[in-house]
Amino acid sequence: MARGLGNIMKQAQQMQKKMAQVQEELEQKQVEATSGGGMVTAVVTGKQQIVSLQIDPAAVDPEDVEMLQDLVVAAINEAVRKSQEMVQEEMGKVTGGLNIPGLS
Repeated sequence: MARGLGNIMKQAQQMQKKMAQVQEELEQKQVEATSGGGMVTAVVTGKQQIVSLQIDPAAVDPEDVEMLQDLVVAAINEAVRKSQEMVQEEMGKVTGGLNIPGLS
């Protein structure tokens, strides 16, 4: 029985190393999302950090600032959602589909 526990611990350590490696890789990966037909583009990393926000000058209407705000929020939210999906997919490769709390 001790041998079985040792194997489980070894597998857990290997999984932990692989997860740390995937998390490092995710910091470098980016996803992009747009809103307003491409008028606003947000780029987010696998750590859900915004690294770029582009706004087409045509989207800047001083008479309708709320529309621009909505476009920015929509682009960022979609980019964060895509980033979260990417993280779940990459972590799922490591965990074999196990749902481990705190990893998504």
